[in-house]
Amino acid sequence: MKTTAVTKIGNIADPDESMRGKIEIIDFPIPQMGDHDVRIKVAYCAICGSDPHTAEGVFGTDVPIPLGHETSGVIEALGSKATVKGLKVGDKVAGNFLHFCGTCYHCQNGQQNFCTGIGRRHNTGMSEYVIWHEAQVFKLPENVSLKEGCILEPLSIAVRAADIIKSKAGARIVIFGGGPIGLLILQVLNLYGATSLTLVEPIAQRRAQALEFGAKHVIDPVNQDVTEEALRITGGLGFDVSVDASGSPHAVGSLPPVTSRGGFILYGAMYPTDFEMPINMFKYFYKNELTMAGMLLSPYTFPRAVQLLERIDLAPYVDTVFPLDNAAEAFDAHLSGKQLKVLIRCNDLD
Repeated sequence: MKTTAVTKIGNIADPDESMRGKIEIIDFPIPQMGDHDVRIKVAYCAICGSDPHTAEGVFGTDVPIPLGHETSGVIEALGSKATVKGLKVGDKVAGNFLHFCGTCYHCQNGQQNFCTGIGRRHNTGMSEYVIWHEAQVFKLPENVSLKEGCILEPLSIAVRAADIIKSKAGARIVIFGGGPIGLLILQVLNLYGATSLTLVEPIAQRRAQALEFGAKHVIDPVNQDVTEEALRITGGLGFDVSVDASGSPHAVGSLPPVTSRGGFILYGAMYPTDFEMPINMFKYFYKNELTMAGMLLSPYTFPRAVQLLERIDLAPYVDTVFPLDNAAEAFDAHLSGKQLKVLIRCNDLD
């Protein structure tokens, strides 16, 4: 079975080939199915922003490391006890690459994202096949294509962001970072009735895309004063909710000054492991009474994300596709930042 994997850890953005994280196609055996498992013939797997971090060794350095988790495909076989959800051979599906154990303290406490018994097994999505537990698999709506279906996992992240901020209709909201997740969060919060919905993003193409997705305002942090523009947009009050989806140390310090008194800040991206953000505790926590939160994974959101797939504009996410054999070129395209999303076609199933 062909699988995309990291075979050498390094800085994937380094132009020196000898120093880069090496992406190659290698052969893995198809795992054995358990009674509760589903074998999926993979159609598409999108590249996530975390995949290059894997190639840099952020999540471990034992190579080869199979890649990919934003996956869609068609059910090819079902275990004898994979009967709870009514799945059938031939169903178009996508799903959650993690299988939560359901037994540990955190799973029992409504905190699956901290599961201590996560079963990863062979979860790589950039493969010809994946074997997932039935609990991980969700049937796609009839009107959702397999290309669009592989965006289910990142859409689940956007739904989780909406859960955490507990957005109210009419709330003034700003999002920092116009990458795939930031723009999905923007679309979801637009459905919630966000007002003064604003994107802060240095790339003009992403700002234009945000306006098409429902943003009322955009701010260029390179050529505009972010705080000044934010206060102008909100009549001097600041935003009720500020969301960081950039993961950039250059951006994160800009959120507290643009957030209203009593407002909410969500740091919803992945940050450098050694980055620490200084903050004036008196000003922002005593005087302004801000609430800040972080986000890890997206438990409990997949069933609702499936229902939203038909209400989100996914076309710009699925217009750049590379075949599995050209996975390394797909990663180069992803790192260029020119495409909103890059997909890898693992089998011809359209």
